[in-house]
Amino acid sequence: MNAFETWIAFQTIVVREVRRFLRIWVQTLLPPAITMALYFVIFGSLIGSRIGEMGGYDYMQYIVPGLVMMAVITNAYANVVSSFFSIKFQHSIEELLVSPVPNHVILCGFVAGGVLRGLMVGVIVTLLSLLFTTLSVHHLGIMALVVTLTAIVFSLGGFINAMYATKFDDISIVPTFVLTPLTYFGGVFYSIDLLPPFWQALSLANPIVYMVNAYRYGILGVSDVSVGLSLGMLLALAVVLYLWAIRLLDTGTGIRK
Repeated sequence: MNAFETWIAFQTIVVREVRRFLRIWVQTLLPPAITMALYFVIFGSLIGSRIGEMGGYDYMQYIVPGLVMMAVITNAYANVVSSFFSIKFQHSIEELLVSPVPNHVILCGFVAGGVLRGLMVGVIVTLLSLLFTTLSVHHLGIMALVVTLTAIVFSLGGFINAMYATKFDDISIVPTFVLTPLTYFGGVFYSIDLLPPFWQALSLANPIVYMVNAYRYGILGVSDVSVGLSLGMLLALAVVLYLWAIRLLDTGTGIRK
């Protein structure tokens, strides 16, 4: 395929993915907005008023970056894992595999769809947060880079999960037993500086800690960990997961019997 044909193939996959989640926006875009609004009310307004400040900011302001990242992570992951597993289950993946479309274009197309849904939900949650508090962007470049890389990482994670999955139950195991605990212990609702030394050290093994804190730095200018280290970890994760995903696609893991 020449460059133009490759671009058309990529664009077709992305448009299909975007149309898919926009067509069922009541299931894909509305629930995260309602969930995050509940977090803002319960944790921000009710509990936050008793906590006071954290990291030099009002508690509501402090948790907004973490809640935005939580929404981006879950939606980027969910979009790719559900979409790719669905075409496996329906056996329509064969149409892509027998086409001249390179595997890296297929992978990038699905990942781009997940990234767009994650970013769209992130924007919705950010706008919703402005009803409860005020935000000022400290570093727009870092904020945009972190949220985009995070969406890429978890879109790739969703793709890998879908490659290994053999039944619908398999695509809910990782979000339930891995993503949810890591997210809640990822510094979304608290500063890890408040933890005892042992738990601080343990928290540093959680990659979501770096994502949340780097994004918080982009908005508020405060972070519990080095922003440079966070960006380096995000880039490394994206590269490793991409190589893993493309290897699975090249070998047909979970697709070819």
